[in-house]
Amino acid sequence: MSQPLLEVRNLRTYLNSGGREVKAVDDISFSIPKAQTFCLVGESGSGKSVSALSVIRLLPQGVASHPGGEILLNGQDLLTLDDPGIRAVRGLKIAMIFQEPMTSLNPVMSIGEQITEALQLHHPHMDDAEAQERCIKALEQVQIPNAGSRFRDYPHQLSGGQRQRVMIAMALACEPHLLIADEPTTALDVTVQAEILRLMRKLQDDTGMSMLFITHDFGVVAQMAHWVGVMQQGKLVEVGACREVLRHPQHPYTRQLLAALPENLAKPGAEPVQPPHSEDPDPVDDDSLSDSDKKLLSVLARAGLRGQAKPHVPLVNAPGTLPSAADEPLLQIRDLKVWFPIKKGLFRHTVDYIRAVDEVSLDIPKGQIVALVGESGCGKTTLGRAVLQLEPPTAGSIRIDGQELTGLSARELRPLRRKMQIAFQDPQSSLNPRLLVETTLTEPMKVHGIGANQEQRIELAGQLLEDMQLSRDSLWRYPHEFSGGQRQRIGLARALALNPEFVVCDEITSALDVSVQAEILQLLLNIRQQRNLTLLFITHNIGVVEYLSDRTVVMYKGKIVEQGETAQVCGQPQHAYTQKLLAAVPRLSI
Repeated sequence: MSQPLLEVRNLRTYLNSGGREVKAVDDISFSIPKAQTFCLVGESGSGKSVSALSVIRLLPQGVASHPGGEILLNGQDLLTLDDPGIRAVRGLKIAMIFQEPMTSLNPVMSIGEQITEALQLHHPHMDDAEAQERCIKALEQVQIPNAGSRFRDYPHQLSGGQRQRVMIAMALACEPHLLIADEPTTALDVTVQAEILRLMRKLQDDTGMSMLFITHDFGVVAQMAHWVGVMQQGKLVEVGACREVLRHPQHPYTRQLLAALPENLAKPGAEPVQPPHSEDPDPVDDDSLSDSDKKLLSVLARAGLRGQAKPHVPLVNAPGTLPSAADEPLLQIRDLKVWFPIKKGLFRHTVDYIRAVDEVSLDIPKGQIVALVGESGCGKTTLGRAVLQLEPPTAGSIRIDGQELTGLSARELRPLRRKMQIAFQDPQSSLNPRLLVETTLTEPMKVHGIGANQEQRIELAGQLLEDMQLSRDSLWRYPHEFSGGQRQRIGLARALALNPEFVVCDEITSALDVSVQAEILQLLLNIRQQRNLTLLFITHNIGVVEYLSDRTVVMYKGKIVEQGETAQVCGQPQHAYTQKLLAAVPRLSI
């Protein structure tokens, strides 16, 4: 490793909450060479973001403390600096890109004002004209089109990818030595993510800055990192060169994370594939692991999650385990349109339409999982909601089991609701925080006459939770008492409470860690097999698509541009957009 720009030595960061001390970062050490990237990976709560905020000292003083350690930037210990001293470092020597730019940018200031404010704060003698020139140059550097005219735009007038570029421009305006990027691409589509990653690599090459890059996506790690640190429960359990860590992981937790990636999962009924160089011991027998880790590893082991990272190969469905594509379709969609009017003028006349879904035709066979993929705004979620009549179609036909759905009144639709349900992307906002899980699950049963009495419905709800690998005691708890993965299981349980034939899953794994995602995917496959369930799985994660789905449908600007067997669509895409989408996916191949 070359001469380090940043050295973190035996850092401890403790958080005090309600009189309880949490060791968020516990004795970690790493260094970042000049002009190189160090990636911190790990699951939610492992201490990645707290480590980054400790480096730039953005944690609240009354809550966070550093009982030990050093953070050396070019030999200067940042922990010893007073407030004016650390303010002189932030922005000028160390800059940070946050995960969600919409909440990080000031909504009442133009993007130009926000960047020039940062410039003039660190360069008090810079006049407005020079600051504006530097700002426009920074926007051009991150490839914002028409940077001069976008100078006065506000954050809400930009797309998600453009807002992230503005955050990068603001961070780079003062030409920092170290850039900290905290999950900067998590909420972006794969094509936008590919552009942002390519941009960040180019800017690093041009400026020679170092990067501390926080992510849970190992495909991004493979593209960005020179060095990798794996965090678990506040500790760095493995540190090394990127190629070495990804190809030959030494710690059981690193192997667990890599094994939980969709491309390394084994389909039910198929033999798990072992990389030829894998010599992993059974991780469950490792004495260094906690009981909770051993339990999780046991789940992964039963699911067939073994081995280290291997070159990406699209998974082909195991023979004999799936229905034939020629089976009778459960759902038939013909020439479906969902248009939203654009109204202008004093009398709000309709001047045009947003064609969210435009003449879509699709068949979904019984018992199959059909993945619907595409970028944000392509119409995926609108199509899913229209199928369930949660969004009224403008035109077209939707039939389930031969029954026409379009044009039915709410009263006529009610008995058909049992056949079709939805699991939403964010269970935190879709579950009622005031209702016990018991009420959430039994109320729909009562409405549709399932169970002779409440006692029977509670028994059914308890069994449903056990099917979701949750305890019956969960019935008497509220949503906020569960983790994100557990809430997602409760959302699935609610969708299955009426024993439907068809379920729409809208990005249900997008916010989950890889190991929790692996459990949810295995759960879906098992439920499909047990209940002969039909799923429309909306996602932008191509790895999940290749693992989970039988057929894949690609949407672009409200239209279906390609559809077919998943192995065919992902292995030999025909449409230029599908090819672009697949080419943008970060792969774990180094």
